[in-house]
Amino acid sequence: MSWKVRVGEGYDVHRLVENRPLILGGVKINYCHGLEGHSDADVLVHAICDALLGAAALGDIGTHFPNDSLIFKDVSSLKLLAQVCAILEGNGYRPVNVDSTLVMDRPRVADYIYSMRRNIARQLKLEITDVSVKATTTEGLGFTGTGQGIAARALATVMVINP
Repeated sequence: MSWKVRVGEGYDVHRLVENRPLILGGVKINYCHGLEGHSDADVLVHAICDALLGAAALGDIGTHFPNDSLIFKDVSSLKLLAQVCAILEGNGYRPVNVDSTLVMDRPRVADYIYSMRRNIARQLKLEITDVSVKATTTEGLGFTGTGQGIAARALATVMVINP
């Protein structure tokens, strides 16, 4: 059997602000600040969406879910991820795996990682073992180190199902 895979990369960043919940990987994190954005501003899921869309050469999250559309105001990014999965499938692709990294010094998210992986895997119709979420710090350097924002990187592999 012959099959073809493609790889995409995603990156996103959002500013931390007061009076917003912090949602990462679809999990509400207990923290004094949240991420600013049009949707729930889930920086991790946004990076994954971009990685998946990029792997299939189908644009980016802003193309499919513009931040000037009221339809996407405060929407759960997990819903956007499910829509990205549907877009992929409609164009002859299927997610295979995701590897992602949160870049932030605070808060610590180790206790939330499994739940993030489970949420992402569910939306992509993958096994949890096909989804990796890691977190790293910048040792106090840059906007992530000073607590001004959170960044996320992701790599995704998709399989061509209609070659």
